Amino acid sequence: MIEIQESALQKAALEGMDEFIQVFTDKYLEVLGGGLNAENMGLLTGEQHALLSYQIFRDEIMTGGFCQLIQNGYGAYIFDNPFAKAMRLWGAKEFSKLVYKAKEIYDANRAELERERTEDEFMAMYEQFEVFDDMEETYFEMEELVTTQVAEYVDEHLELFGEIR
Repeated sequence: MIEIQESALQKAALEGMDEFIQVFTDKYLEVLGGGLNAENMGLLTGEQHALLSYQIFRDEIMTGGFCQLIQNGYGAYIFDNPFAKAMRLWGAKEFSKLVYKAKEIYDANRAELERERTEDEFMAMYEQFEVFDDMEETYFEMEELVTTQVAEYVDEHLELFGEIR
């Protein structure tokens, strides 16, 4: 099990829910050697992957939306795994519905969304896939609540996310 320092959690909890989550996900990334790959996926449990998925989703959507999330190689990690189901089970039901809706677009346009692009082609994706705009806006409006729901779930089930020392 991945060890998490209780003092780091206490400090982060005072700073905010996103900082609390980040204590876990930073440790996960450290254990993974900085990033995900086929060889290190087994180092995390399903719950830890779901939490890391939320952190990645949040960071990518807040800075560049679904196009950036997918172009940065996280489409399959988010949409081909039970991330949306985990979010529903953790209490973030409306967010789960949003992820499933985005998955439909991803699945229908996967090859086009994932293909290598120049910087100009990447920027053009935002016009080509305007369908994501409303979903991104919806997420921006719910982000604080969802982050709180995720953090509360983690706090209530700490043993699933790390060994607190």
